[in-house]
Amino acid sequence: MDKQHVHDAHDSCEHEEHSSHSMGHGMGHGSASSYLRRFWIVTALLIPLALTNAPIVAFFHLPVFAISRWIQFVLATAIFAFSLVFFQHAWHEIRARTFGMMTLVSIAVGAGYTFSVVATFVPSLGVQFYLEIATLVWVLLFGHYLEARSSGAAGDALTEVAKLLPKKAHKILDGVETDIDIKDLTEGDTVVVKSGEKIPADGNIISGHSSVDEALISGESRPVTKSKGDDVVAGSVAFDGALTVRLTRVGVNSTIGQIQSLIAKAQMSKPRQARIADTASAVLTFSALAVSVLTFLVWFFILGASFAFAMTLAITVLVIACPHALGLAIPTVTTIATTLSAKNGVFIKNLAKIETIHKASYVVFDKTGTLTNGSFGVSSVDAFVGTKDELLKVSASLEQRSSHIIGSAIVAHAKKNNIELSTPTDFTNFAGKGISANIKGEIYIVGNKVLMSEQKIQITSEQEEQYTKLVQKGATVIFVSDKKQILGLIALSDEIKQEAYEAVRRIHELGIKVAMLTGDNEHSARGVADALGIDTYFAEVLPHDKYAHIQRLQKEGNTVLMVGDGVNDAPALSQANVGIAIGAGTDVTVEAGDVVLTRSNPTDVVRLIVLARAVYRKMIQNLWWALGYNVVAIPTAAGVFAYWGVFLAPEVGALLMSLSTVIVVANALTLRRINLSRGLTIPSV
Repeated sequence: MDKQHVHDAHDSCEHEEHSSHSMGHGMGHGSASSYLRRFWIVTALLIPLALTNAPIVAFFHLPVFAISRWIQFVLATAIFAFSLVFFQHAWHEIRARTFGMMTLVSIAVGAGYTFSVVATFVPSLGVQFYLEIATLVWVLLFGHYLEARSSGAAGDALTEVAKLLPKKAHKILDGVETDIDIKDLTEGDTVVVKSGEKIPADGNIISGHSSVDEALISGESRPVTKSKGDDVVAGSVAFDGALTVRLTRVGVNSTIGQIQSLIAKAQMSKPRQARIADTASAVLTFSALAVSVLTFLVWFFILGASFAFAMTLAITVLVIACPHALGLAIPTVTTIATTLSAKNGVFIKNLAKIETIHKASYVVFDKTGTLTNGSFGVSSVDAFVGTKDELLKVSASLEQRSSHIIGSAIVAHAKKNNIELSTPTDFTNFAGKGISANIKGEIYIVGNKVLMSEQKIQITSEQEEQYTKLVQKGATVIFVSDKKQILGLIALSDEIKQEAYEAVRRIHELGIKVAMLTGDNEHSARGVADALGIDTYFAEVLPHDKYAHIQRLQKEGNTVLMVGDGVNDAPALSQANVGIAIGAGTDVTVEAGDVVLTRSNPTDVVRLIVLARAVYRKMIQNLWWALGYNVVAIPTAAGVFAYWGVFLAPEVGALLMSLSTVIVVANALTLRRINLSRGLTIPSV
């Protein structure tokens, strides 16, 4: 079943590629060399064709051959054969009723060639377009080569992701290691990953030990130590030591497969600007045909120009109007955007959301696991007697016998700081309040304020002030004392991520407000909001009520981005203008979000906004250029500016059309230089 899924996904991508190419530009990444080869052959044929052209012969005083027109006929026909690729794509457009640039190119080339052939056999017509049409084909082939090469340079996100996987895997079958293609792997298989090799699918280590690079998911460049019992991700690299892995998710179900699925969905979606471009291309095709016919009629019947002159202008209109630039204006940008976002762990499932992201006025974060680490830990230690390490040693020594989350957090913090613990005796538990025990003849108490009061332990005004300050920040505060006095305070909280400070600061710099949703109490919520400088927060919110607060912000006229974990935040993510599932880790298929961020790093939201704004800006620039170019070029080709002596020959029109396309592609390629991490630094807090 997994193999079939892999094949289905591959077929889907092939179908998508064919569809996109048949809609207009009709070329894939691999066709650049084909267009270049055709270009050089046409170049070789074009030289003798030019040398037998009457105006060139007269200008350079070349010898005149009686059979020149027949030589031209043969050469032009050979060149025309190389233009049939345009007719093939035109036929696809006509069948799909998506008339575009190939339809215009075919009509222009076909009309010019047909008229010239008739003129060859009926010399009285007196005009041939062999050189002009051949030059048009020559320029178009070179323009197509440049476009295909540029499209290839834009990059294919699916190919980039596929590169993360090895081609072969070392499968263990009946105790024997056998190399097989990764497409033949199934769930439950056992594979060996040797030092320096990539892990072929998601799995669990059953033996071995190695440092593993998981940068593709975590973004962390530092290798993570992995051993028996740990999970590993497809595409990560084992640096040292071999691993034996039992596969849990393969093919489309693996991390890489899910990422490819997200990218494929994104590539099938279209931003609004792309739909505008598609409509404009179709309108332009019919407009150009109408203007071409009108041009011929006006110049020949009304202005009294020669048939050859009127036909030349009509053909030039068709050539100049070919909407190559318009057809590539948006697809080139979105192709690069998809690749760039994938490399940064950002997957935009619906490209139509780019416009929404670019105009966002509010980013709403879920607190736990998004702005905070999502785990209870020691946030500060205040010692009033002795040192912090001594205070931690006493408290952790008592708490090491406790199974309470507070006790576990204190013990974990002490061990993290390499503090050696003592063994307590006479252990006493005060339910819901704390504990006491004897360490080397001294009774110590660890508990809340109520327990201190019951044990008659005096709290000084200084200690009371520090306690109040910590509580107001949303921390849970524990007192540590002996039988005589308070020794210190230990504050525990869901620690704010270091990246959260930077994320909120940069979002504000982008002119966007920040809100926070949490089920925590008012004190905890206000503490986090104040620390991060958040504009608005909503405390004590039940998961199924979060969407109502999103709705409230929207009713105030805001465009809202909601950032959550994609599980209990699903209603809010769906309600938001754009739902962003953050920290998906190895489970990247989060249906509720429009965008999936593979890392639990809130600064990726900043990268997403910066990317969306840059992409939107490029799309608008390309649309203006492509549409503006045609608005000026078509009237010029029709001879509107003839009074000032401004005309466009067909070959010049072809050159300008191709140049406009290259300009659009080149503008899109500048996206590749964007640094999504510029200005992002993680401060010490």
